[in-house]
Amino acid sequence: MAKIGFIGLGIMGAPMAGHVASKGHTLTTYTHGETPASLLDAGAKPCASSAEVAQQADIVIIMVPDTPQVEEVLFAPDGVASGLSAGKIVVDMSSISPVATKDFARRIGELGCDYLDAPVSGGEVGAKAATLTIMVGGSEAAFDRVLPLFQLMGKNITLVGGNGDGQITKVANQIIVALTIEAVGEALLLAAKAGADPARVREALMGGFASSRILEVHGERMVKRRFAPGFRIDLHRKDLNLALATGRQLGVALPNTATAQELFNACAAHGGGNWDHSAMVRALEIMSNFTVGQEA
Repeated sequence: MAKIGFIGLGIMGAPMAGHVASKGHTLTTYTHGETPASLLDAGAKPCASSAEVAQQADIVIIMVPDTPQVEEVLFAPDGVASGLSAGKIVVDMSSISPVATKDFARRIGELGCDYLDAPVSGGEVGAKAATLTIMVGGSEAAFDRVLPLFQLMGKNITLVGGNGDGQITKVANQIIVALTIEAVGEALLLAAKAGADPARVREALMGGFASSRILEVHGERMVKRRFAPGFRIDLHRKDLNLALATGRQLGVALPNTATAQELFNACAAHGGGNWDHSAMVRALEIMSNFTVGQEA
């Protein structure tokens, strides 16, 4: 069994770490606040710092909110880097800047260690069910060593390429998701305002070329007004900020991504930062003074 360290035990990290612990791996942890009781019951050993986790583990997994937090976990005075020794692997499963990731990987590599960026898609539901999609950047040798752990947490696991390629794949995923939510919202809003039943419109579209997982799941949320978060607007805003910042750095125009971000910003301005991201439709509804499902 491997010696695994896990840093960041929030709504995603805790169940992911739980799947690792359930298979008998030695698990050391560090997180803000307390290590969940379920992990302690599974044998997790809390540490006093990220450095201590790195000292005790052969593979260190990080799952924190954004680029600054990953940098702190890695390179603060008591961070992972100060506890590493040659031959260990650092796996960042957070969703952060692809450009910063390449720098982090270089700095960890200079310590004689491997680095994988392995962001995930699937949200809290996928983390709990161990059905996450995992997009990986790094060496094939490091990927092969960590793959059995990835298989405890997810189902669709792909080595995309070198360091940073996992993160850019996650950014691309979030662009597609956001723009498809916007398209579904526009379509259902137009149909509803024209007097059609949006639930039946959605049902009809599910049998055609417009069919998608987002039309299926988020279209239903829009029609039934169920915006309790599966994936919060504020988190998707963070991911689109990464997309737009990376686009600026690379000189790539992302006009529709910018529009989707402004719609999310409008939702947040109306108190919707914690709404599910399918509630982007609310921004369209406010501009149109009409609600999907409302009588014409």
